[in-house]
Amino acid sequence: MNYHDTRLGAEWPASASRSGRETGTYTALVLQGGGALGAYQAGVYEALACEDMRPDWISGISIGAINAALIAGNPVGKRVEALRTFWQRVSSEMLYRLDEPIGFARRAFNETAALFATTVGIPGFFHPRFPVPLPEWPAEFGALSYYDTAPLRATLLELVDFDRINAGKTRLSVGAVNVRTGNFAYFDNFERLIGPEHIMASGALPPGFPPVEIDGEWYWDGGLVSNTPLQYVLDNRPPCAMEVFQIDLFSARGDLPRTMADVAQREKDIRFSSRTRQGTDMSRRLQALRAAAHRLAGRLPAELREDPDLARLLSCRPEGPVAVMHLINRPRGYETNSKDYEFSRMTVEEHWQAGKADAIYSLEHPDWVNRKLEADEIATFDLACDRPVD
Repeated sequence: MNYHDTRLGAEWPASASRSGRETGTYTALVLQGGGALGAYQAGVYEALACEDMRPDWISGISIGAINAALIAGNPVGKRVEALRTFWQRVSSEMLYRLDEPIGFARRAFNETAALFATTVGIPGFFHPRFPVPLPEWPAEFGALSYYDTAPLRATLLELVDFDRINAGKTRLSVGAVNVRTGNFAYFDNFERLIGPEHIMASGALPPGFPPVEIDGEWYWDGGLVSNTPLQYVLDNRPPCAMEVFQIDLFSARGDLPRTMADVAQREKDIRFSSRTRQGTDMSRRLQALRAAAHRLAGRLPAELREDPDLARLLSCRPEGPVAVMHLINRPRGYETNSKDYEFSRMTVEEHWQAGKADAIYSLEHPDWVNRKLEADEIATFDLACDRPVD
């Protein structure tokens, strides 16, 4: 298939300026992995779309890569529709719904829905592999998984215009792990043509999903190394003012577990939260050091200004202020370790609405609207943690 089509029309112009947002600000959308929890990201994007905010760069891992492809691979006016079509397709109505999402009954409902997904699969996403690979039974490497993701490929080809992605109007990058070397890799449409196999590689979490072969190498889910592509975006950003909408599906912070089920969930949250705040803190320190090097250079005598070490420091100049809006899908009392593969329609809709509500609250928050950043500052805004929950 030819993924690059010159017949594509131009994208819409850059998003309108908002209070506290510099004209010409570069916008990035950073999407963490997290399976069924990815509906939260779709809700956030719907809120951003309602504010006419159009990302220049979308980066994702695992389900974040799928959401990223659905956004970048559709015209601006069709993106929410594509997300909704996907999430309607992969979610299922159970035999009953609960009026109140609390207590033992809701936990039982979620566990039943997750068991249903693992038993029969998810339409348009994956289905069980038969016969099931046995632990000591050799098989082709591409078939070493409990599920077959061929339905996902068909869904991506239906809902994502890869010609649009490869036209490069919106930057798209998705992360995966090379199985043979263990090295992390990003597939970026500014560097190569992107097809459905790159999106599937980013979400090929073993042992559930099979590895994906690309250019003679095999890849697994990027979340095995890092579940958040924020550092890649910060390390490769353009030299201008930037705002980042970082949408995490696992919360690094949480309550102490009270049951073994809580232990399993808390362990998964910590493992897949990928030390997000540590990454922004490190970037902030590097930004401050770069600014200090420039100030110091102005005070040095002329004979030292040609020093190659100084030149190297000065080449790492401050690249403009960065405002990071951190939106986190926080755990709910009725969820368990199965929450990332619990695809009931009721729960998926709840995640979608939670993401939308968190984004609206954060976009309207005075700290975000009235933000003023210094030229070399990186600031993180985690505002939705204060949002009253109905």
